[in-house]
Amino acid sequence: MNGLSRILRSRRALIAGGIVVAVVGVAAGFALLGGDSDRASSATTRATTSTTSTTVAPKPGGVIAPLTGLRDLTSGAARRPALTIKIDNHADALPQIGIDQADIVFEEVVEGGITRLLAVFQSHVPEVVGPVRSVRRTDRGVVTPIGGLFVYSGGAPSSVESIRTAPVKLVDESSAGAAMFRDSSRDSPHNLFGRPEALFAIGGTPVPPPPMFAYRGSRAKVPGVSVSALTVDFSRPVSFEWDAKQKRWNRSIYGAPAVDPAGVRQAPHNVVVLFVDYEGGAGVEGSEAQLVGEGDAVVFTAGRRIDARWLRPDLAVATRLRDAAGAVVRLTPGQTWVALAPIGTAITAE
Repeated sequence: MNGLSRILRSRRALIAGGIVVAVVGVAAGFALLGGDSDRASSATTRATTSTTSTTVAPKPGGVIAPLTGLRDLTSGAARRPALTIKIDNHADALPQIGIDQADIVFEEVVEGGITRLLAVFQSHVPEVVGPVRSVRRTDRGVVTPIGGLFVYSGGAPSSVESIRTAPVKLVDESSAGAAMFRDSSRDSPHNLFGRPEALFAIGGTPVPPPPMFAYRGSRAKVPGVSVSALTVDFSRPVSFEWDAKQKRWNRSIYGAPAVDPAGVRQAPHNVVVLFVDYEGGAGVEGSEAQLVGEGDAVVFTAGRRIDARWLRPDLAVATRLRDAAGAVVRLTPGQTWVALAPIGTAITAE
């Protein structure tokens, strides 16, 4: 049985068995929001993948995971750095594996107008994540306030030089050893995967990372206007539909639901759209999103839209989100999807 088949079988067994994991969110206080060199390989390894998390012995009370605002009863979030993995988002790379367990996902524009993802893991440790792809110049600005590890497949010299200036431990395909592998059931270059448990073992600082967002309590009133769906009009539009029962935004791309091999939907609790300038032109090779300064933002949380501003005076600090009245925008505890949309990108909400 190959790896993808094992995922399908294990995840469907969990669903059939009615196993549900409940996590209670709590407020995290008034925190600041916070030339592709992918190589073909003759390796015959197949992905032995599962999106279940590594089990850690629980500690009484647990801790608040800094990148989600959720209580982590295992307290693993107190002992780990952040692990950011660069993820392929091309149609030929689907289905992606492990994205549903990321704490934060950043979606950036690369050459040709397509997007790639930076999936940040800290409170969960999936067995396998991928496909892994190459670094871009924008990535330095994303990971600088987060720290920890940055995992990628390679990249153009200017992009590699850029990420080397970020305060992260770099792990690429040539240095990862058994922590990364090629899945022979997929076509190159969309077949490189990482093993987060082995990647975390490489180490990184700070431990734990600082919060990137502020979160609200369960009884707090959510401002803004009610919406049921939104679309970010990248060159390949990405849409999110509000699921009132699950209290998540179901993501779709390329006109179809974004799911893992077992059919688990990518469905963040929050969608944050930051309108940014891409120096050199969005979609142009070598361009870089300018993530210092301020600009317009739109936040979608709890089935509502909040028009906001993003502010970031320095790369070393997290982006802050403020509403029209200047108040901190507080998110729903859970996964947050951040779209780095070129200024002028159309956002449709209904």
